[in-house]
Amino acid sequence: MRWPFSRDLSELMFRVLFSSIFIGLGGEHIIDDRLIMQLMPTWVPAPRLVSVGTGVLLLTGGGMVLLGYQLRRAAWLLGVFLVIVTFVVHIPAVFVKMEGLSPEHAWLWPVLQRSNLVKNLCLLGVCIHLAWHTPGRFSLDGWLARRRGAREAD
Repeated sequence: MRWPFSRDLSELMFRVLFSSIFIGLGGEHIIDDRLIMQLMPTWVPAPRLVSVGTGVLLLTGGGMVLLGYQLRRAAWLLGVFLVIVTFVVHIPAVFVKMEGLSPEHAWLWPVLQRSNLVKNLCLLGVCIHLAWHTPGRFSLDGWLARRRGAREAD
């Protein structure tokens, strides 16, 4: 037995779960970025402005994915962000130790950076897929398409 809208519900759940990391991190960048500021490379100019700008970008892209609105644009926005952050921050950080860590906590830095590197590569793979994905019935794009079709039928 096939459930009605099973593909559409699955696609909606995929968008909700996938977008949650971007929306959560975007909110953290804007509302309380103390931890982010501690991990941010010292060479970043105007770190608070960069953090808030990053938060806006993440919330925008994550929100677009969540709503199923202009997924190709959202995928490119988030994908380009992931490539930049991965190559500029996480790959170099895998090879450089963070200063100021106590010896008993120093092992955490490479683990954190390697896990962020792998996470970003996985997220980038999903963004590549989303760039050519058509959202289902429970999306803003789907609703707009049905609305256009109804107007054209009149």
